Amino acid sequence: MNKVLILFGGNSSEHEISCKSVINVIENIDTNLFDFKVVGITKDNRWIECNKENIINNNWYQLDEIENIIKYLIKFDIVLPIMHGIGGEDGKLQGMLELFDIKYVGSNIEASSIGMNKYLSKIFFDNIGIPQIPYIKYDNNIDEILKLGFPLIVKPCNGGSSIGINKVTNEEELKKAIKEASLYDKNIIVEKFINAREFECAVLETDEIKVSDIGEIKFNNEFYDYEDKYKNHVDTIIPADIDDDLREKIRKYSKDIFIKLGCKNLCRIDFLYDKDTNNLYLNELNTLPGFTNISMYPRLIKNMGYSYKELITMLITKKDAKHVS
Repeated sequence: MNKVLILFGGNSSEHEISCKSVINVIENIDTNLFDFKVVGITKDNRWIECNKENIINNNWYQLDEIENIIKYLIKFDIVLPIMHGIGGEDGKLQGMLELFDIKYVGSNIEASSIGMNKYLSKIFFDNIGIPQIPYIKYDNNIDEILKLGFPLIVKPCNGGSSIGINKVTNEEELKKAIKEASLYDKNIIVEKFINAREFECAVLETDEIKVSDIGEIKFNNEFYDYEDKYKNHVDTIIPADIDDDLREKIRKYSKDIFIKLGCKNLCRIDFLYDKDTNNLYLNELNTLPGFTNISMYPRLIKNMGYSYKELITMLITKKDAKHVS
């Protein structure tokens, strides 16, 4: 029986989302196949072994911390990181695990780092011909940003769950949004705002690379922000009501991105479709997408015919599920 360590938490702004994701993983991992332990990483980087009840009751961080992390880690066959954002999804955790030859689920250092950094990923995707919304990296020059024309979207370079992202319509709002984004990252991206539909596609690598059908997010606000993602009710449509040409273009782009960036095991890739011009743009990719009960990645995989339990099994074993659930 494989010994699996499930990691969650971390010191990123998406700590709470990770705590929600890991509960679903614990509830759905196949205990007939895997002997697993759960370790939470606190916001001050203490590693603590805990269980589902500790996480639900939010008292896990009060337990004793692990004294020798590496000695603890090497007891396991594989690590399943259920972590989002800086420190978990940006290559740092992956680098530590690789340094000590510890196997893990997910993309390697390079793909994780580029995928997490919105500026680096834009450079990469420009280079391989994936359409990008007009953007600029903020370098303390407001005048350069103003050339894009309002309205604009201001984002931290390294971040997720739409935290620290704002739409602005004038220079005063722009300065305020830049100040807020800088709380989450020293590097900031500013994009032209478009009147968009948001589409998401899941990629799963087991015996082969599988690309899901397309899902659409029907958000309530002007863009798919944190409130819509985790507090409001939003409609998600799987499969999205789009024509076959657009569907196949999104699927092709998703597979190309996954392969050319060198992603491994799983990835969710998000696109924006301009309703005014009918142009399709890459929005971002997530090398460790959410696993909450409303997260799009497991729902897209479920639409392919795999249960949550089978998805977790495939990620750990890197093999196609045998429909054991």
